[in-house]
This record gives sequence, C-alpha cells and structure tokens, in this order.
Amino acid sequence: MPEQKESSVLFSLKELMNLEENRIKEEEDEKERRARAEAERRAREDAERRSAEERRLREEEEARRLEEQRKREEVARVEAIRMGEIEKAKAEAEHQARLQAMHAQQAHEQQLTALKSDQTKKRLTLIVGIVSAVLVIGGVVTAVLVMRSNEEQRKRDAIAQAENERVAQELKRLKADADLAQKKQDELQDALSNAKDEATKRELEAKLAQAKAETEKKKAGATGGGRPSGGAKKSSSSSNCAPGDPMCGDL
Repeated sequence: MPEQKESSVLFSLKELMNLEENRIKEEEDEKERRARAEAERRAREDAERRSAEERRLREEEEARRLEEQRKREEVARVEAIRMGEIEKAKAEAEHQARLQAMHAQQAHEQQLTALKSDQTKKRLTLIVGIVSAVLVIGGVVTAVLVMRSNEEQRKRDAIAQAENERVAQELKRLKADADLAQKKQDELQDALSNAKDEATKRELEAKLAQAKAETEKKKAGATGGGRPSGGAKKSSSSSNCAPGDPMCGDL
C-alpha cells in the first residue's frame, strides 16, 4: 500500500513537471513568435521609411530641376529683350548716320552750284566737297565699325556669361547627384551592418558595391567640370575682328 501511494505521488509529480515544461515551452514559443512578428513589423516600417525618403528626394530633385529650367528661360527672355533694344539702337544710329551723309551731300551740291561759274572756285569747291565727303564717310564708317565691334563684344560677353552660368548649374546638379548617391550608399551600409541572414547580406553587399561605383562616378563628374578660360575667350574675340576694325586689338 505505501508503494502504491508513493508511485501515485511520483506519477503526479511527473505530470506536474510535464505540464510545467509544456507551459514553459509554450511561453518560449510565444516569445519567439512575438519577436519574429516584431522584427517583420520593423522591417516593413524601415522599407516604408526608405521608400518615403527616396520619393521625397525624387520630388525635391524634380522641383530643383524645374526651378533651374525656369531661371534659364527667364535669363534667355531678358537677354532677348536686351538684344532687341541693342538692335533698335543700332538701327537708329545707322539711320542718323545716313541722314548726316545725305545732309553733307546736299550741302556739297549747294556749294558746287554756288561756285559753278568760277573754275577756280569750282575746283576749290570740288576739293572741299571731296574732303567733306571723305570726312563724313570716314566718320560714318568709323561709327558703324565701332558700333559693330561693341555689339560683337557684347554678344561674345553674353555667350560667355551664359556658358559660365550653364557650367555652374551643371556642377551644382552633379554635386547634388553625388550627395544623393552618397546618402544612398550610407543607407545601404547601415542596412548591411544590421542584416542578420546571409542571403540579405549578400544582396546588400551587391547593392552597396554598385552604389559605391555610382557614387565614385558621380563625384568624379562633379569635380571634373571646367570653365572656359579667359585666355581662350580673348583669343576668340580677337579672331572675330573685321579687317581694318579700329576697335580690334589690345584695348
């Protein structure tokens, strides 16, 4: 009878131990399940956050591109207005030069008519008229040449300024691209540091290598641009001078 009672007690203890072990195992399984669920939730949140950040960066880049395009169009519009005013002033100056030449010719003809009766006076009038015509024509030609030279110089300066602005904008855009690539590389590096399984690590390592190559390429583009030198612009200006232009040379 005591042996049966002892066996019954041992059986009850074993049952209690089994129940306790099952309870502990269930708690551990529940903890593991919750941990997996929490990891999956964090992974989803991280992916959504990266997606939102990339979308924000794309929107900012598009807004910056549109603003740069608007500025270029505004500069072109202002330059077109300025060139129109210059052309108008040039046409007015040429018109005034033609009027002066016509008045000089009329004065010359009046002098010839008044002195026609006297051969000596006629020769004198002819000489005076020729000298006057030469002076007037020379003045008109000089004014036109000076005006054309100034106009060509203004055009060359406008072209050089526009090119410098274009190069500056391009360098700014390339730098922004390089910064964006560097940021993407840093994010991949962080993700690789936090990765747990080997498959994810290999995938992130491949993406990181590609991102590093892209970053180096964009940094090289951002630092490799150049601007037209002052010497080259001066040489171009000299080569475009018209023969006999008094404004050409080292003024």
